[in-house]
Amino acid sequence: QVQLVESGGGLVQAGGSLRLSCAASGRTLSSLHVGWFRQAPGKGREFVTATFCGGGPTYYTDSVKGRFTISRDNTKNTVHLQMNSLKPEETAVYYCAGVESYRTNYKRPDDYDYWGQGTQVTVSS
Repeated sequence: QVQLVESGGGLVQAGGSLRLSCAASGRTLSSLHVGWFRQAPGKGREFVTATFCGGGPTYYTDSVKGRFTISRDNTKNTVHLQMNSLKPEETAVYYCAGVESYRTNYKRPDDYDYWGQGTQVTVSS
């Protein structure tokens, strides 16, 4: 089975930056489509960004375009999420997710099969 682990969360002030990392065991991440989601208190899990394996495109939810960047470091078998100019409303638990093949979409939690436990990101005013 595939196990994913997120790291890099923490407390930052508004306007600050964090870099999250997603590592995998049981599977090479370069062979998976990988997405990032976030879940704020009392809300559902929201799509943030995704990267397709095999040199496919990347996608971002509109609210993070120009500020967040998803990238792969295949030598370390990790996927990163660079988050700049963070806003307090982006306080949430951030999850990475993986899937071998997309079925219909890539923006919903049900589109992914493998999940990490999440890492807390807190953005203070």
